Amino acid sequence: MRRIVSAVVLAVSILLAPLAAEAQSAQKMWRVGWLSHASSPTGASEFEALRKGLAEFGYVEGRNIAIEARWAQGDPPRLLRLARALVELKVDVICTAGTPASLAAKQATTTIPIVFSRTAFPERTGLVSSLARPGGNLTGVAFIGPEYGKRLELLREVSPKISRIALLYNDQNTASALAVEETQEWGRALSVAIEPVGVHDRASLEAAFANLRRGRPDALMTTADAVLASYRSLIVEFSRERRLISMYGDREYVVDGGLMFYGTSFTDMWRHGATYVDRILKGAKPGDLPVEQPTKFELVINLKTAKALGLTIPQSVLLRADQVIDP
Repeated sequence: MRRIVSAVVLAVSILLAPLAAEAQSAQKMWRVGWLSHASSPTGASEFEALRKGLAEFGYVEGRNIAIEARWAQGDPPRLLRLARALVELKVDVICTAGTPASLAAKQATTTIPIVFSRTAFPERTGLVSSLARPGGNLTGVAFIGPEYGKRLELLREVSPKISRIALLYNDQNTASALAVEETQEWGRALSVAIEPVGVHDRASLEAAFANLRRGRPDALMTTADAVLASYRSLIVEFSRERRLISMYGDREYVVDGGLMFYGTSFTDMWRHGATYVDRILKGAKPGDLPVEQPTKFELVINLKTAKALGLTIPQSVLLRADQVIDP
């Protein structure tokens, strides 16, 4: 009897094997677009976070998903062309990093779902109707206002005498300009003067440096912006040269020698972004998915830089740090 059962099982397995192989080969191959204002090295950690997040949901590149990545290399006019190219490829979802990329994708299509991350004030820049009910074909993860106030508080904790802070921002990025307004509101509450300095290319950055040399602020901050991030080594070097206490909008500045970063974890934002992609591929409409506001924030401090500035970081601040760089 056992031999008969085994023979039947074997025969059925042989018969079903081609069907199983056929079903596997017929598995849906989803196409996901990626659009970033940054250069590929600058935005690589975010891109990898999205890939890992998708893998956690069972999406394996080459088996059931293909990712078409497009990078503007810090050149704003390229974004719309790249967004339209992704639309022509008929991707199932477009993932956008930052407000300029998200606005370009929105202009390129009203039908393909768009999942954004690393955006600020999406309801005020026109990306969505509201955070609770985005409407249209966009949703994702956005910055929140208190983040800007916390950066100021930390600067004051490190150096209570700070009263004037220069804020570098991308003057061609609507969200970056709104971040300036938000920071100024927090500055007024803390009796700190925020002095915005617009930057959008190398020439304007050099002009900003000349302005800061004349103005001699007490400290320097940057907004989280891909164009600024592409010049982060120059900005960090300038801060070191001028011995400026500094707070940045991206942790990579601190890795490159900047003093401090406090803010949203970009990689965590994209892991949440992968959740949106998964739900949309399973049938959810982006306009029905509320925009998420991050809950995980990071404080990174470079002690080597602090020592070079002759600055002692208070123990109360060090204890709250997620990472202390002390080569």
